[in-house]
Amino acid sequence: MGCRQSSEEKEAARRSRRIDRHLRSESQRQRREIKLLLLGTSNSGKSTIVKQMKIIHSGGFNLEACKEYKPLILYNAIDSLTRIIRALATLKIDFHNPDRAYDAVQLFALTGPAESKGEITPELLGVMKRLWADPGVQECFCRSNEYHLEDNTAYYLNDLDRISAPEFIPTVEDILRSRDMTTGIVENKFTFKELTFKMVDVGGQRSERKKWIHCFEGVTAIIFCVELSGYDLKLYEDNQTVRRAQFCIRVIGAVR
Repeated sequence: MGCRQSSEEKEAARRSRRIDRHLRSESQRQRREIKLLLLGTSNSGKSTIVKQMKIIHSGGFNLEACKEYKPLILYNAIDSLTRIIRALATLKIDFHNPDRAYDAVQLFALTGPAESKGEITPELLGVMKRLWADPGVQECFCRSNEYHLEDNTAYYLNDLDRISAPEFIPTVEDILRSRDMTTGIVENKFTFKELTFKMVDVGGQRSERKKWIHCFEGVTAIIFCVELSGYDLKLYEDNQTVRRAQFCIRVIGAVR
């Protein structure tokens, strides 16, 4: 008497084979996927690395993506100048031209509407250019290691006419130099030599570092970023801790 499988047994065998094929396929996919975890304190360059990988391996930024960076770039320029003006009193530096004191008042009055609209008006442009050209402001800028200032400050403020123009479209360099605080967990994928890289960017602020522990599962490698130019700069989080690079190294020890 021959042995026969019931229809239920045949279906179960087919399901088992499908599951086996799926598991093999998933295992092969995982072997081809490299998970890179980007860690580092705020302003250490993690997001810049992500942008560079997008440019090199993912076709870069199309026109619409470039346009989306315009409000951020204008905000960076305005924010940098207002930080310098606020630092004048702290560092006991006076305007070289007393008329610039009125421009400083105008700067704070005009920046709110400008940031909400994502544009620099002709009136605000004139105020910013006059302030940036003042020798007292330049002296304060040169002492930026004594307070917190982004390293893109001179790049944008030296080119105010271009970035404030209505037709302005950010270039790749403009985008790479832009700074925005990363919050949460951001994943970016790109392919290189038949391998899929998943780069995970996690916020570096003190409040965001609590989330790092949730990102270690399945990680192939950790890239810990340290801002070399921060060796004598104050920590962004409290504007008091000096030698920001040394603080970053202590954070590495905490991760280990």
